Amino acid sequence: MKRSSGILLPISSLPSPYGIGTFGKAAYDFADFLKAAGQKYWQVLPLGPTSYGDSPYQSFSTFAGNPYFIDLDMLIEEGLLTKKEVEAENWGTNPRYVDYGQIYESRFKILEKAKERGYKDSLGEISHFRKKNAWVENYALFMAIKKHFGQLSWQEWPEDIRLHEAKAVEKYTKKLEEDIEFFVYIQYLFFKQWAKLKTYINSLGIEVIGDLPIYVALDSCDVWAEPEFFSLNEDNYPVEVAGVPPDYFSEDGQLWGNPCYDWKALKADGYKWWIRRIDGAAKLYDVLRIDHFRGFDEYWAVPAKDKTAKKGKWKKGPGMDLVGLLSKTFPSIEFIAEDLGEPSPTVVKLLQDSGWPGMKVLEFAFDSGEANNYQPHTYDKNCICYTGTHDNATIMGWYEDADKKDKEYASKYLGISKAEGFNWGMIRGGMSSVSVLFVAQMQDFLGLGKYNRINVPGTDSGNWQWRLLAKEPTTELAKKIFDMSLLYERTTKPPKPKKPEKPQKPQKKQAKKASTKK
Repeated sequence: MKRSSGILLPISSLPSPYGIGTFGKAAYDFADFLKAAGQKYWQVLPLGPTSYGDSPYQSFSTFAGNPYFIDLDMLIEEGLLTKKEVEAENWGTNPRYVDYGQIYESRFKILEKAKERGYKDSLGEISHFRKKNAWVENYALFMAIKKHFGQLSWQEWPEDIRLHEAKAVEKYTKKLEEDIEFFVYIQYLFFKQWAKLKTYINSLGIEVIGDLPIYVALDSCDVWAEPEFFSLNEDNYPVEVAGVPPDYFSEDGQLWGNPCYDWKALKADGYKWWIRRIDGAAKLYDVLRIDHFRGFDEYWAVPAKDKTAKKGKWKKGPGMDLVGLLSKTFPSIEFIAEDLGEPSPTVVKLLQDSGWPGMKVLEFAFDSGEANNYQPHTYDKNCICYTGTHDNATIMGWYEDADKKDKEYASKYLGISKAEGFNWGMIRGGMSSVSVLFVAQMQDFLGLGKYNRINVPGTDSGNWQWRLLAKEPTTELAKKIFDMSLLYERTTKPPKPKKPEKPQKPQKKQAKKASTKK
């Protein structure tokens, strides 16, 4: 990874007439904006299908794509939908925020119409897609069964199919054939459109950073289809779930509810499940940010029946046994370790041994309430500097709520003037640091305040909704970002186009004298 910079903007946050960002025109326009701004990376959140709470970190599958991101205008162009059909649906009224409830009601109804018209004509391509993506069979069956049982968690299904018994799998595969075809078709459309978009992004010299949550959701195809790799009992109910212990922010800790891994079983199988998982992510992204990297070193395991995370215990993770294997198996992928939080000596050592860059968050640098090592003067080159992540406030949101002494400290440390603006001063602080990569949220470049954040950890509603307005990524803003990136050598000037050579004036040809015979 060379010295560079990028912008964090989820696909869901792109502007679109259909309630949520998609792989359509606005995505291509934003890629052009990144190019004009001299940015090397576009960081997105996980692209998987979302479940209860709309969080991309609680997905029905670690391999599948979110049906909401399939662009409807492209389907109209292919003759699979009509503009009248699409515009007849209600996609929400506020272009700034996603209305997930409304989209859920409308999106699948529309996609079913596209399947009715396009499935048979694409059988050859779909067959090829199924052969290349074996995971899609279990996923499509899982989603079809969920639909059959009114979206109940698989933990509440009848025992035979809950335990993934062969006879039950065969029975539901025959019974739900049409629904299975529909969910396969959705994935075919998703990956077809994403591959086209990513090819365009890469053609501009831009790479995509994707997030990989270390854990998968309990109500996921992954746990249902391969329970042997998770901490479950003989009836496939969780024994231990993931979380973090009580700390400065929470007396009870955080109870995430994701099933812990059975690391012994994973190791005995040669970590093939993880190899398949990273291989699937490598088809979507160029760089992988491993969320909660600490879990590879040690993880907080909480008894599944507990209501808080207080009584959990630290248990050893796979460490370099897995981390080293991933680096060796995927040499063409750049990994980023999300190592935020109070560092332990063993986590620090694992990060050093891995060679992966860790993360620094500028908003944490000026918190006078606790000691930290997030000030730019403490960085080494092998780190990624963020103004804030999707879990943090925007810069101006942080400024609105921060203590007066913290704001004064930040302004003094970074030399921020009123004329410059606090958000641009913070961005300059990150841009000028020695970190190999600097990333800021799009909201930070726009100077947006506290009601424009993507997620507030620990809350169950109102998250993952923020959207960019089509008018906001201007050519003036792109130039301002480019100039700052150029100043701190995170981009280079494009080569000047060669001036066309002036055409030479044609020389006058001398008329040939007619020869005369004497």
